[in-house]
Amino acid sequence: MNTPSSTQPATMVKAIIPTLYDTDFNLWIEETVRQLKQGDLQSLDLDNLIEEIESMGRSDKREVKNRLIVLMIHLLEWRYQPEKRSNSWTATINEQRRQLGLITGDSPSLKPFLVDNFPGCYQIARRDAVRETFLSLSVFPLDCPFSLAEILNAEFFPD
Repeated sequence: MNTPSSTQPATMVKAIIPTLYDTDFNLWIEETVRQLKQGDLQSLDLDNLIEEIESMGRSDKREVKNRLIVLMIHLLEWRYQPEKRSNSWTATINEQRRQLGLITGDSPSLKPFLVDNFPGCYQIARRDAVRETFLSLSVFPLDCPFSLAEILNAEFFPD
């Protein structure tokens, strides 16, 4: 069993001794919240707290991109395979719009992120639509045929 010795650097000791973060994540969260509420800032596990906060931001951004891609795929399918339109597609389109609205409502600062990532998300959606529809890539325009405002508009369904 590895145990820290007085000759090991402090960074090695931290790697050897598991922290509450490593052994019980939920309890670590509860303890961190308690410390914050009590103003016990010196006892905080700052390294892991910073990592978790950064991770939350990355997670929201990833969710925005994924939902936008799924929404675009279904709108492309709606436009280019009208004979296959279904209630399932309508439900998926509505749900992606609803979730994007909730996310950007909670975090309005993600709206510029949505705008900035719109072209790249469309390119992914275009390729994925080819795989889902078995249509040729050339069927789908190189640039998105819908504006971001249309895509997010609950009333918009392309003809």
